[in-house]
Amino acid sequence: MTRVVSLFLPMWSTDRLRRKLGDAAPPPETPLVLIGREQRRRVVFAVNAAAIAAGLRRGMPATKAQALVTGLVVMDADLAADAEALERLALWTLQRYAPIVAPDPPDGLVIDTTGADHLHGGEELMLSGMVNRFLASGISARAAIADTWGAAHACARFLARPTLVIPPGAQTDAFSGLPIAALRLDPAILTGLRVLGFNTIGEVASQPRAPLTLRFGPELGRRLDQAIGNIAEPIDPLRTPDLIEVRRAFGEPISAAETIARYTAKLVNQLCRLLEEKGFGARRIDMLFHRVDNSYQAIRAGTATPVRDVKRLTRLLTDRIETIDPGFGVEIMSLTATHAEPLVARQVISSLIEEPEADVSGLIDIIGNRIGERRLYRFAPIASDVPERSVARVAPMSPDAGESWPDHWPRPARLLAHPEPIETMALLPDHPPVNFTWRGVRRRVRRADGPERVFGEWWKRDAELAAVRDYFLVEDDAGERYWIFRSGDGERGETGSQRWFLHGIFG
Repeated sequence: MTRVVSLFLPMWSTDRLRRKLGDAAPPPETPLVLIGREQRRRVVFAVNAAAIAAGLRRGMPATKAQALVTGLVVMDADLAADAEALERLALWTLQRYAPIVAPDPPDGLVIDTTGADHLHGGEELMLSGMVNRFLASGISARAAIADTWGAAHACARFLARPTLVIPPGAQTDAFSGLPIAALRLDPAILTGLRVLGFNTIGEVASQPRAPLTLRFGPELGRRLDQAIGNIAEPIDPLRTPDLIEVRRAFGEPISAAETIARYTAKLVNQLCRLLEEKGFGARRIDMLFHRVDNSYQAIRAGTATPVRDVKRLTRLLTDRIETIDPGFGVEIMSLTATHAEPLVARQVISSLIEEPEADVSGLIDIIGNRIGERRLYRFAPIASDVPERSVARVAPMSPDAGESWPDHWPRPARLLAHPEPIETMALLPDHPPVNFTWRGVRRRVRRADGPERVFGEWWKRDAELAAVRDYFLVEDDAGERYWIFRSGDGERGETGSQRWFLHGIFG
């Protein structure tokens, strides 16, 4: 089942301009419009959120906009720069989300995420993560996913707040109540439909096709069928000259898994030769299968480190050949290094004394391509006395930062994600608890060691200027050992709440 994401950027032109201007950009609360020419008229091409709130809209005359809003900031629109930046954004999305991505001018992207959502935690998490990434970069975004490009496009622009997942097979019910403008029709056709009294997609879809086709031509029926899924709407994948790519066209379509695997190995061999010539190694490779029905199937493989090893890359791709549906046959196969990094060949020095360091990157690649690379990580020490800040999740093959784990005090094998409050009985200020209750179970303390005082990091937050914690290692009657602390020094209120928390469990 094909799944397509439509990413809508409602303020794309103004957001792009603000990012370009940086500190020189007008404040977000200032109405901003971008002006261009339509024939001999100067009209509004783009507006920001503040301008919309002030009653301005695209397409209105520039003089009217200036007359309506005092203090309006007016700048020239640059459609060519918008299109170029949208293509760069599509390339960024290609490298991070799915093998099939294309610009959807003038203000969107379309992404075929079939079989790729599990690598990002599912469709809902993938969409929310995508939108949040853009918002963090100062770009307003909404996203919807459906079985067809047309349905996803319509729902992203008229229903997503800010994301929407249309269940498989439910696209017709989702967009039937939307206005006819959601069908991506020519303005002349939209005007004609409104003259006839049609307002929603469902009203148009329920009418006989022949009279509508006779009056408006085949485009109306084609857009309806594409949105419903009766006919395919292929996405032409973005490819730029900067990407390293090899391809193979076949005189006769191929479909057998063994034949696909054989040509996959040949393409990997060619790609690795090109990577070697340029001094790069692949971090992410995409194999696209162009079927005879003008649709695409894709396989994506990622690596933890830059790689140009033919056997490893071939295995990563051929392990997923069973996910490919060749249909009536594949006529073109292309292999692209969508993410490549410099790779310098290293000389391996043999030693009779020292054991060679084990290379686990191949295993990490296999597991990461099955469950998602974001689910693989290791913990690395961070220079901080505050326990929850002293560790961080990093990529499995991240280089060692030079930090080491503290060894002056024992640390628990399991550190809770957040300290959990406990009820205690203790003598203040320096004595450990006599007993404590955690998750409804009362435990009597048999042994204790401490306190270890940890001070707040005042250079990060003013609230931590006087904050302290007193940690104790305690053991209960059952021999279980816990890491607990009191927030504050036991005497002064400004150092903490004086409440007790459990922060870790020793193995």
